[in-house]
Amino acid sequence: MIKVPYNVINFAQGNTEPYELFKDYYNHYQAIHFGKKLPYREGDFADKTRAMDKLLRAEIARHANVSGEFSTEVLAVNPMVSWAVFAVVNAMIDMVLPDHMIDSTGIYTDVRTGGFGDSFAFEVKPRDLFIVTKAGRGKRNAEIQMNFTGQATVTPTEHDITVGVTLYEVLSGKINLAEFVMKAVMAIESEMLLDVYTALNGAMTNLPSTPVDERLQVTGWTQDDGTDLAEKVTAWNGGSKAVFVGTSSALAKILPAGNNYRFDIDSDFVRRGYLTTAFGYDLFAMRNVADHKNPFKMVMDGKRIYVLSPSSDKLVKLCLEGSTIAITSGVYENANLHQTTTLKKSWGCGVITNSIAGMITLS
Repeated sequence: MIKVPYNVINFAQGNTEPYELFKDYYNHYQAIHFGKKLPYREGDFADKTRAMDKLLRAEIARHANVSGEFSTEVLAVNPMVSWAVFAVVNAMIDMVLPDHMIDSTGIYTDVRTGGFGDSFAFEVKPRDLFIVTKAGRGKRNAEIQMNFTGQATVTPTEHDITVGVTLYEVLSGKINLAEFVMKAVMAIESEMLLDVYTALNGAMTNLPSTPVDERLQVTGWTQDDGTDLAEKVTAWNGGSKAVFVGTSSALAKILPAGNNYRFDIDSDFVRRGYLTTAFGYDLFAMRNVADHKNPFKMVMDGKRIYVLSPSSDKLVKLCLEGSTIAITSGVYENANLHQTTTLKKSWGCGVITNSIAGMITLS
C-alpha cells in the first residue's frame, strides 16, 4: 500500500489515485536511471509517461472545475486552469519528496514533516550512564547525580525555483507535464541532498583525532583502525551496531590486512565494487550526487568513510515545512506571453543527536 501524505490527501479530495500512480512512475524512473530497488508496477516506461501526462491533465481539469470540450486557447486564459496546473504539480512534488529523501539519506537522517510556519524542536537526551560507586554499609548516600535533557530546534528556510512556461504549450501537450514535474522533484531533491551532505560533512570534520584512544577520526584505512572505530561507535551508542557508509569508490578501499586475498569473477566485490560485510560489520554505499552549481563536481567526498549506528539516534534532522507553494504570473503579463512560475519549498536541516559517529579519511 502506497503511503499518501496528509496534505496530499486533503488536496486530492478523495481521489488519490493520480498521486499514487505518479509515485509509481517516479519509482520506475529511479530504478531505470539510478538502479534503485524501489517498488513499481511492471510496464513500458514510455507508455507510462504518456498515460501519466494524460492523467495529470484530467486532474487539472477536475480541480479547475472545467468540463466539456474547450480549445487550448480558451483554457490557457482561464485563471482557474492556471492555478490548477501548478497546484497539481505541487501536490505531486509533496507526494514523493519525503519518502525519497528517506530512501537516499535515511541511514543517517531523520526526515520530519510539519505544517506551514512550523519550526521543529528535538530533545537531546544525555547518553551518559549513572556512575556506580563502592560504599560502606554505614553510608546513607553516594554522590547525587541528575540527568538533564537538552533541546535544539530547526527552522526551515524557503527555497525557490522560478521557471518560464507558456501555458498554451503545456495544455496543448507540446510540453510533457509528467516530465516537467519529474525534473522539478529531482531539482528540489538534489538541493536537499546537498544541504544534508553539507551538514553531515561539517560535523564529521570536527570530530576529535587525538589522543589515539579517544579519537573518532582517523586518516588512512587500516583494518585495525577501522574495526577499533566501529567497536567504539557501537559501544558508546549503547550497543547499536556500527556500519561503514561511503561512496562505492571509498568502500572499495575496505579490504583485509595483507595481500593474501583473492576474488573470483562472481564475488560480491567484483559485482558491486566493494565488500558488503567486513570484519563483522555491514557496508552501505551512498549514492553520490552531482553538484550542479559546480560543473562536473560531486557532492560527496569519495575519500571519506563514515562509521555510524543507524538504529541509534540519527545524526542529521531534515525538516520539511508544509506544502509546496506556486506563484504564477498572469497570462498577458509578459510581452512574449510566457508565464513565470516560482515553486517555493521550505526545509531546514541540522546535526542534532546524542549518538556518536566516526570518520575515516582515505589517504
